[in-house]
Amino acid sequence: MVKNIKVKVISYTAKAPLIVAGAGKVSRSRKPLNLNKITENEIRIWIKELIKRGHGSPLEHSSYTFFIEGCSRVCSHQLVRHRLASYTQQSMRYSEGYLREQALKAAELLNEECPKSPKSAGVKAYECYSRVLEKSLSLLTDNELLKIAQIAYVIPDEIKVNKLRPYIEELIRATSLYYKLLSRNVRREDARYIIPQAVRTNLVVTMNARELLESFLPLRMCTRAQFEIRKVAWLMWLELMKIHPQLFKWAGPRCVYFENRVRAEPCTLEEFFKGSCNFTIERCPELVPREGIRECLNFALKALNDYKK
Repeated sequence: MVKNIKVKVISYTAKAPLIVAGAGKVSRSRKPLNLNKITENEIRIWIKELIKRGHGSPLEHSSYTFFIEGCSRVCSHQLVRHRLASYTQQSMRYSEGYLREQALKAAELLNEECPKSPKSAGVKAYECYSRVLEKSLSLLTDNELLKIAQIAYVIPDEIKVNKLRPYIEELIRATSLYYKLLSRNVRREDARYIIPQAVRTNLVVTMNARELLESFLPLRMCTRAQFEIRKVAWLMWLELMKIHPQLFKWAGPRCVYFENRVRAEPCTLEEFFKGSCNFTIERCPELVPREGIRECLNFALKALNDYKK
């Protein structure tokens, strides 16, 4: 499981289910819209009707802003491919990000002192960071190296199992070289070129409900999605379910999305998990045949339970 990645909704359209249901009514009636007269039961009926008909435009009137903390730049590059969204990302031109924290942890484990910030110490701080990181490679244990590597970098589970030591050594060595360049007055915007894509970053992401339900979540909750962005997608869904389950109980991987487009009555993700709804499509968009979709979805459920821990 990928460690230290967090997702939190920091802003959203508070009355989104009501507004979405009201917009759905407008599309099929010439009567003036009065949101105060729409009941909770009507909201459920209209949202379900939109899901059944694949009528997405009313969903665009609801917006959600997330703070994603600690994912890699590999993951962020995949995120920005979803163009119907807005992004603001931590800059590595103006910030060292998680790298200084990594260097200071290495110093702590080696019982050495490095300046907490280069503001007062200047070049000496960078020299110290580079030195303790390089020194850690020969003096720290595998577990200690993993601990400091994970501060600044996302490390795939598969690599942890098979080729951990060489991988994390290269990550730490890259940070050491980065600080060596800074100590020689190389500009941060140039020194950052040698930092691996595994480096952690923070983002603010805003998407509307249509992008979430029809594009992002179906693609990225799927077990065929890359492991890290899959975790981000499931964490986003968990956050959305806390706020507006009326809308997002219908969300799920593409198998769920496509199945609900052909059913007379759509099913929630929970109903698919429980087995109270079965798949009728011959295959999912990832070419998994009908008889294999249930097993694939159960794998996603296992990942979901891991994320909740």
